[in-house]
Amino acid sequence: MILSCQNISKAFAENQVLQDVSFHIEDYEKAAIVGINGAGKTTLLRIIVGEMQADTGLVTLSKDKTLGYLAQNSGVNTNNTIYDELLSAKQDLIDIEKRMRDCEDAMKHADSGELEALMKQYTALTHAFEIGDGYSYKSEIVGVLKGLGFSEEDFSKAAATLSGGQKTRVALGKLLLQKPDLIILDEPTNHLDMNSITWLETYLLNYKGAVIIVSHDRYFLDRIATKVIEIDQTKATTFQGNYSAYAVKKEQLRVAAWNAYLNQQREIKHQEEVIEKLKSFNREKSIKRAESREKMLNKIEVLDKPTEARTDMKLTLTPRRQSGNDVLTVEGLSKSFGAQKLFSDVNFEIKRGEHVAIIGDNGTGKTTLLKILNELIPADSGSFRLGTNVEIGYYDQGHHVLHSEKTLFDEISDDYPYLTNTEIRNVLAAFLFTGDDVLKRISDLSGGERGRVSLAKLMLSNANFLILDEPTNHLDIMSKEILEDAINGYEGTVLYVSHDRYFINRTAHRILDLTAHSFVNYIGNYDYYLEKHDTVMAAVAQTTNTSAIGNNASGIVCQQTVTKNVESENKADWKAKKEEQARLRKKENDLKKCEEKIASIEERLSEIDAEMSNPEIGTQVLKLQDLSREQISLNEQLEKLYEEWEKLAE
Repeated sequence: MILSCQNISKAFAENQVLQDVSFHIEDYEKAAIVGINGAGKTTLLRIIVGEMQADTGLVTLSKDKTLGYLAQNSGVNTNNTIYDELLSAKQDLIDIEKRMRDCEDAMKHADSGELEALMKQYTALTHAFEIGDGYSYKSEIVGVLKGLGFSEEDFSKAAATLSGGQKTRVALGKLLLQKPDLIILDEPTNHLDMNSITWLETYLLNYKGAVIIVSHDRYFLDRIATKVIEIDQTKATTFQGNYSAYAVKKEQLRVAAWNAYLNQQREIKHQEEVIEKLKSFNREKSIKRAESREKMLNKIEVLDKPTEARTDMKLTLTPRRQSGNDVLTVEGLSKSFGAQKLFSDVNFEIKRGEHVAIIGDNGTGKTTLLKILNELIPADSGSFRLGTNVEIGYYDQGHHVLHSEKTLFDEISDDYPYLTNTEIRNVLAAFLFTGDDVLKRISDLSGGERGRVSLAKLMLSNANFLILDEPTNHLDIMSKEILEDAINGYEGTVLYVSHDRYFINRTAHRILDLTAHSFVNYIGNYDYYLEKHDTVMAAVAQTTNTSAIGNNASGIVCQQTVTKNVESENKADWKAKKEEQARLRKKENDLKKCEEKIASIEERLSEIDAEMSNPEIGTQVLKLQDLSREQISLNEQLEKLYEEWEKLAE
């Protein structure tokens, strides 16, 4: 075990962030910490690395083990170039190498007595240099820089001239080169393109140390994590496996918790109704049975209502006006900025109802294409046209469509006055704004929260063709899942740029890969893209007809097979539901008939009581005997009916 966290608690004023959080990390283990924004993930990391003091609890790092931490927006020494900043991570090897050179110079002029001591020193230094991979550290630096997306021309750039994202990449590279026993990474993929993320995944998978990652990149966590630590409502729960395994187990637990709660609530309500009914029979045995049930009911340990109900947050959004089948046609589109060519002679079509993802390295022109389609910037050549009744709704990374002085509720209601208060609250709840959240001002929201409001407005608009630029940026995992559900339930057409491979996998019907200044088409999601990428790119190298690539039978056959399987499963589910409904109807009818028989017998017993109390019949012995026998028989029948009613009521 390399790290142990025991009963970590932390509160800020009245806000309890962490409560008795405990977990451990084994040597070489790769662990992910997940939770919604504000759950306390970064706070926990800062406590682990000693930047913040826990209120209670203990963090223990194994003896002689080293720890490296990459915070969000980590800084670098701005006096260095990019290469020199990474080179500083190997300062111990540089020092050893200098001492080796000094020894070599000294040995040239040393006498025999000094030479032996220098030889011993040189041997020790050489051994230490070899153990530290001293002969390959320069090539290692180059490999890390290129892996993180820097070209050789970038190596000499001054760190002071870099953007925040570039500085974070440099800080990440420096940390990786230091090779601590435990690496702690807070959102390491935020400023990386897909190729760099793939490189980092491979690097971490082969890393001979332990890793703790906080990330909203679920595809990344799927590939790296062998353990998931969830922070939820101040508590920590550990799940073995990667993110997908965690998601399955979490959903199973969530469903089980809700089912247990709902079943118990139904049972409590049912028992209360049975007790009330038994009491209404007003018979000694029935009353005793009711009292017995009351005692059992009072002994039940009532389950707390689970706080999360994702099933209440799903939306199906239908555009107010349907577009024609041909939504977008792009012909011969080209764009360059000076000598930098982004793309040329691009041709593709988008049909109604398609969800199309555009992927590619940073700087290839993905966002530029979206801006051209929204007529924010002109193309150099070529054209595009929209189909009949197509209305575009555009979401960019700046969120310029919000009014900072308004509340969330007013932001929606002012633009969509035809919505009722309940409808507005339901929409905002679907994007994780509940209760008093709807009264917050836009100016008080975080970047991620503003993004969610913008997306909510966009989904409500009259647009039937959504164009989205990095819609999952700054969203936590639950918010991404909400957006995925909203897009999958959206009956219009969607074109988006994203680096979020998990999001693409869940929402894309088709992928356009912007590579080598052109688009390559894949009919499928991200997993399909990965499966076909090497084959397709080999074909691209042999043909200029790239627009047709990816339009192959295998994708169509696969889709047809999936459709048939789904239809078959739906038929089986429908049949099972019909059979269950028939069984329940029969049970309800039997219960109703039983209650009618009880009512009929009770009514007859009341009549017999009245007759036997009649003075005129009191002198008729035979009549009284007949009534008495009928009364006994009816009471026996009634007792059996009560028992039958209890069974049917269960």
